[in-house]
Formats: sequence, structure tokens, C-alpha cells
Amino acid sequence: MARRSILLIAALFIAALGTAMIVVYVQGIDARAAEGQELVEVLTVTETVEAGESVQDAQSAGKFETTEVVRDDMVDGALTSTSSILDDVALGAIYPGEQIISKKFGAAGSEAALNIPDDKLAISVDLTDPARVAGFVIPGSEVAIFASGDPEAIKPDGSTQKLSTYTRLLLPKVQVIGVGTTSLTAKTTKTDDGETTEQIPRTILTVAVDQEQAERLIFADRNGDLSFALLSEKSKVKDGRGVVVQDIMPEVFAGIAQ
Repeated sequence: MARRSILLIAALFIAALGTAMIVVYVQGIDARAAEGQELVEVLTVTETVEAGESVQDAQSAGKFETTEVVRDDMVDGALTSTSSILDDVALGAIYPGEQIISKKFGAAGSEAALNIPDDKLAISVDLTDPARVAGFVIPGSEVAIFASGDPEAIKPDGSTQKLSTYTRLLLPKVQVIGVGTTSLTAKTTKTDDGETTEQIPRTILTVAVDQEQAERLIFADRNGDLSFALLSEKSKVKDGRGVVVQDIMPEVFAGIAQ
């Protein structure tokens, strides 16, 4: 009888211990699931802050507001007040929805200066609004650069042969260190009814690259078209053969082959 009592007590103890371990495990899962999901306050922009505009003027104009964001979405270095940058000006245009970080501000008169990393070169390219992600690329942004072209091969006899048009990754990750002014250029498109001309905004963007990247970027810019893709901390980019016209219209080339 005593033995049965002992076994019963042991069984109850083991069951209680197992239940406690399950509770602790579930609580751990909940804690991990909630990690980084709590809301934090940051300063964001409500209206475009122009390059050279002082923090005090922007604040007086109501261009800053406190916003709650999930901690995982909080930009590294995001500010909760303007006290540390109150005497500074914007080094480049800052757009609505952006979180305020100190590196986008500096002393008056420094907004035209480029902060070039010690081991890099500064290269500028001229892009349309769509090719620069509709204005969301700003100084400090990291971008992947894609190149598109319609190349020709020169044969030994001097004649040329058109190759397939392509789009492929040129540089997987570079930092934008400057955004220049925007100008309008005319673009003429041929249609069945003739030609149409429209004004396309173009902006000069400057990136920090090493020598090999600079050579690739200059060549691609002079012999094709460039497009920037804005990267986040979780973006994944890998090199590959790219896309050619056969990939876009395989049925057309299948018909030609027949």
C-alpha cells in the first residue's frame, strides 16, 4: 500500500513538473513571437523637407510628427525629438513618411558636400523618376542597380550583328551619397499616328563605388539604360544571367523556330 502511495505521489509530481515545463515553453514562444513587435515612437516627415531647409523652419511648418511604429520597422538611428539636430539643416530632400535620422542633417552650408567613404569613388548618373524609384531614393539609401541594353556584336569582317536585348543585375548593393536637382527632358515616341513628345523629369544621383564598379557603371550608363532598386535590410539580391527577350515572349520565338 505504501509503495502504491509513493508511486502515485511520484506520478503526480512528474505530471505537475511536465505541466510547468509546458507552461514555461509556451510563454517562451509567446515572448519570442512578441519580440520586436511592440510599438515605439519615432519622428516622421509629413511634408517634404527640402535640401538646405533648417530643422527649426521645418518644425515650425508642421513637417514633423511623432508616429508609432513596430520596433522591427524602426530605422537604425531614428530620432524621437529634434533636440540634437535643432541647429542643423537637411542635407538632401526628405520625403513624407520617412523616419528622421541625424545623418540626414548637418551644419548649414554642408548640404552640397558629398560624404565619400575613404575607399570609394563618387559616380553620378542621370535617371528618370521611375528609374530612381519615383523619388524614394535619397542620400544614405542602398540600392541594387540593373542595366538594360540592346547590344550589337562586331564581326571580324567589320559587320555588325544585333544581339538579344537584355536586363540584368549590374551591381547588387551600392550606397547613394547624393541626389541632385531635377530637370525636364523631352522624350519622343513614335506611334501609328506619328510622333508624340512628352517632358520627362530626370535627376542626377551620385553613388559610392570602387574602381571596378565605377567602370561597369559608366559603361552600362553609356551603352544602355540603368534602373535603381531600393533595398531594405531584408532585401535579397543575387546575380544571374538576367532576362532576354526570349524569356518575355517565348511563344514568338517558338513560332520562328518552327
